[in-house]
Parts: sequence; structure tokens; C-alpha cells
Amino acid sequence: MTAHSATAARTRTGGPEDHGPKVLEQVAGWTLVAVIAMLVTQLGLL
Repeated sequence: MTAHSATAARTRTGGPEDHGPKVLEQVAGWTLVAVIAMLVTQLGLL
């Protein structure tokens, strides 16, 4: 195995599995959705 192929095998793109529990990501995502929905309704855009 060459040095290049060894590095390529270890390279990660970074994704949900890399950091934090999945529940935390779900809660943060739904909180963001709720905040955007409140902003839209307060501004009268909907």
C-alpha cells in the first residue's frame, strides 16, 4: 500500500457520525425550524 492510498483510505468527509449524539442534532434542527417559522409569521410573510 502506498502512502497516497493509505491517506485516501483514512480521509473522512465529516458527517453526522463524526460529532455529537444524533438526538442533539434532531433537537437542534427542529428548534431551528420552529424559530424560522416564528420569524416568518411575525414578519407577516405567511
